[in-house]
Amino acid sequence: MVSRPSEVAVIGAGPAGLMAAEVLAAGGAKVTVYDAMPSVGRKFLMAGRGGLNLTHSEPLSEFLHRYGAAESHLRNAIEAFPPQALRSWSEVLGEPTFVGSSGRVFPQSFKASPLLRAWLRRLDATGVQFALRHRWTGWNDGGRLLFQTPDRERVVDARATVLALGGASWPRLGSDGSWTAMLAAKGVTISPLQPANCGFTVAWSEVFRNRFEGQPLKGVALSFGSHTVRGEVMITRIGIEGGAVYALSAPLRDAIVASGDATLNLALRPDVSAAELASRLSAPKGKQSASNWPPAHPRHCERKRSNPGPQARTGLLRRKSSSQ
Repeated sequence: MVSRPSEVAVIGAGPAGLMAAEVLAAGGAKVTVYDAMPSVGRKFLMAGRGGLNLTHSEPLSEFLHRYGAAESHLRNAIEAFPPQALRSWSEVLGEPTFVGSSGRVFPQSFKASPLLRAWLRRLDATGVQFALRHRWTGWNDGGRLLFQTPDRERVVDARATVLALGGASWPRLGSDGSWTAMLAAKGVTISPLQPANCGFTVAWSEVFRNRFEGQPLKGVALSFGSHTVRGEVMITRIGIEGGAVYALSAPLRDAIVASGDATLNLALRPDVSAAELASRLSAPKGKQSASNWPPAHPRHCERKRSNPGPQARTGLLRRKSSSQ
């Protein structure tokens, strides 16, 4: 079955595809968004379970450094729609934002679903159409788009196509990276998908693991090479995760690929000098004894060291997409 010509086909109903559809519709285009899943924004909703970190609050020059080698390619786009513009966009949709203690920006509701519902209402008002359960399988000999639906193959004749296909970070939510083979077959050079925003494994002792699994380390500083990031770290049973870890995931990943492991420095009290910390820890502890020291919370563990923090050999925990 061949569909009537559509002005623009957007393939992928995640945040990138929805934003592309919004901009195109605002410019007067007739837009249809296609997605293989039965509903839109599935990974977006999953991110909302952690509060939905929309962006960051640091100056734009610092924010751009987060993109590493891709900064030069993305600078113009980000300067045209900087973090403050994203916050204003969210507020217009009825979801004002705030800056958390880590410097990250969240909607005040701490949820993704209200923002997504408001967004979809606005897209509907501008005439954007959705074709769900449509898995893109490539092009036919005439250059038309091919989609596999639950009951038949569908051919779409679009004047322009926007690919917003995501990475390979969460296959069950639609991000399976299957599109890479289709584009490579057409001669498109594809950079290998790499982990990004990922956690890392650490060889915790059994005692440490059982005592501190699930504990957050707030206001810490992580250092790797020339990079230093402040934020929050979550201790997991097999390693570490959290915003500060994700910010360093690219250089850590590259080091692990090159040598098999990496050494990450953790400062539990980054605003206290080593000398002052040593002085504090040398002071009498009152009624504390070997039986009740150290206390149960990991934030007190700096008693065991006078340097900025422990070093942990880390290994890659799981693969994530580096498509952003």
